[in-house]
Amino acid sequence: MKIRFISSNTRKIEEVSHLLARTRIEIVPYQIKIDELQTEDVCQLISDKLLKAFRLVGKPVFVEHTGLYIKSLNDFPAGLTQLFWDKLLAERFSSVIGGLEDPSAVAKTLIGYCDGRKKYFFEGAVPGRITEQPAGDSSFEWDCVFMPDGLDQTFAQLGPRKHEYSMRRQALEKFVSFIEES
Repeated sequence: MKIRFISSNTRKIEEVSHLLARTRIEIVPYQIKIDELQTEDVCQLISDKLLKAFRLVGKPVFVEHTGLYIKSLNDFPAGLTQLFWDKLLAERFSSVIGGLEDPSAVAKTLIGYCDGRKKYFFEGAVPGRITEQPAGDSSFEWDCVFMPDGLDQTFAQLGPRKHEYSMRRQALEKFVSFIEES
């Protein structure tokens, strides 16, 4: 089954393609930037983005948003993670958030899927913390500052092993199960 995936992020497209490679779902990537609603409410953000994507392609489509929910900041920045990251970047993000008394965070991915009749949502979450210093390749945004619970490496340091722990993988597995059962 072919399903369109809308994302302007090449790394996300590659990761989703890799994670879905062994399924019956063939993604058709559309590397298009959709203006995202700037809100902490990720469900509202994904719902808006999904409707814009469906209007654009007119066929079954999915979108995703991955964000950080920092406990000591009342789960901020959530839907605003990209904006927050773009302002602070790795070094400052680590020193500000990693230096908090409680640097714990949850990395969450929310996938929205529209089949033309209805919207569906699938979530994956990984608890962890923000490190005091970036570690590993910093080219995939905050992977270099997020360390999953029980590990002593950031997502960036894990390399391909990241997929074993990935919140995106968790959300995609739920999505795939839904599609295969439908």
